[in-house]
Amino acid sequence: MSLQQRKERVAILSVVSNSFLVLFKVIVGVLIGSVSIISEAIHSCMDLLAAIIAMFSVKTSSIPADERHPFGHGKIENISGLVEAALIFVAAFWIIFEAIKKISSSQTLDAPGWGVAVMLFSAVVNFIVSRKLFQVGKEADSIALQADAWHLRTDVYTSVGVMISLGLIWIGHSFFPDPKMHWLDPIAAIFVAVIILRAAYELTTHSIRDLMDVKLPPEEEDWIRDVIVSCQPSIHGFHQLKTRKAGHFRFIEFHIKVNPQMSVVDSHNITKGLELRIRQRFPDSVITIHIEPCDGECANICAAGCLLAENEKPKFI
Repeated sequence: MSLQQRKERVAILSVVSNSFLVLFKVIVGVLIGSVSIISEAIHSCMDLLAAIIAMFSVKTSSIPADERHPFGHGKIENISGLVEAALIFVAAFWIIFEAIKKISSSQTLDAPGWGVAVMLFSAVVNFIVSRKLFQVGKEADSIALQADAWHLRTDVYTSVGVMISLGLIWIGHSFFPDPKMHWLDPIAAIFVAVIILRAAYELTTHSIRDLMDVKLPPEEEDWIRDVIVSCQPSIHGFHQLKTRKAGHFRFIEFHIKVNPQMSVVDSHNITKGLELRIRQRFPDSVITIHIEPCDGECANICAAGCLLAENEKPKFI
């Protein structure tokens, strides 16, 4: 099975599991009157929508570049992440609004044990699916799948929080006729919303970063520099390294300095060798290398990337 097929299958798995959990939580939440379970159902609705968007973006982002989109479709994953984050913000504020209203009410829960059971089941299912999403998402460097994974992993934490609050209410009802612990349910819902807001903020910043063409992480750029440096003495220097990312696609460009008497064939072989090594680590990369003659005079733009000692700098006429 190809990596693209694995991406699409795990995205479909997320859609199916979230659809089931939304229905399950809504039914139990309405039956026992738990705002925290209903808030979790809303959270799962957002997870379901995120899964659908991720499934669409995973399929679309891998479409090859065409005449209208010469740089490919990779940013669809970043756009989908931004849309997911906006929807999560709306859901979180709605949960907080409903929970605050319920704090002041005296409505009690019916059969909180059912709530504990549904939250435990939800946490287990989401942990298994999110683990699979993380595995394939990191392997394929897919921001859409990783965002979907974080949605579900957050759902695991919030489900555990709601399960604990409902468990305390359940225990209280077992030992006391009226333990006055109904407030734990909306408090748990607010806790869910706060965690959702944090996840939405992190997803927003991560998506905007690539949409704004922010450069690759320092460790990745340093690795690229090390590859270039390893090619000396064939390469006398380099400069103007520029990088960016769109979805799982990386765009890398830089200039290299070579002996002006080098043949076109030899300089071409150097660039092909660099491209091959870079693509071994970053398979889906668009690499542009500009070759310049090294005349021994280091201008400010290339001084930092000069690979020649002062006494080794050639003086070409």
